[in-house]
Amino acid sequence: MSDIAALFQRLTQGVYVIGVGDAAEQNAFTAAWVMQVSFDPLLLALSVNPRHASYALLQRGRAFSINVLSKEQLALAAHFGRPASVDKLASVSWTKGRTGMPLLHDAIAWFECAVEDERRAGDHVLVVGRVTGGELRDKTAIPLAYRDTGAMDGAAALFPTRFSKS
Repeated sequence: MSDIAALFQRLTQGVYVIGVGDAAEQNAFTAAWVMQVSFDPLLLALSVNPRHASYALLQRGRAFSINVLSKEQLALAAHFGRPASVDKLASVSWTKGRTGMPLLHDAIAWFECAVEDERRAGDHVLVVGRVTGGELRDKTAIPLAYRDTGAMDGAAALFPTRFSKS
């Protein structure tokens, strides 16, 4: 792991399963770049690679869910990190929320969001969602932190070896 990758692993961030879909299709993927950006209205932001297969579903459905995982759900995070060519929802228990997005029965909490805005941010897109619902399902569970995943997602290879001089 490069020094820059190790540095960025010190940022505190959780691991989430993001549910997306439209009237005909639903999917979910693992993400770590989620944060609250406003109290009034309640807004959450998600950073997603626009080349990711689920990004098109997010754009068509104009909504997303954020399923919060517990520290014991590393295998579930890995499952949803697999390529979209696999129906990842087929082997887990879930339901459609009010927005039609997947809500995992085993999540410790979930949020439902309606897309408010999108902004290009380097090789990703920041998607801002207005929180329209949510539930804390397990008050005692410890959320899974990105640092706990180690090199599971292979992202360490994407960091540069040094900072740019611009």
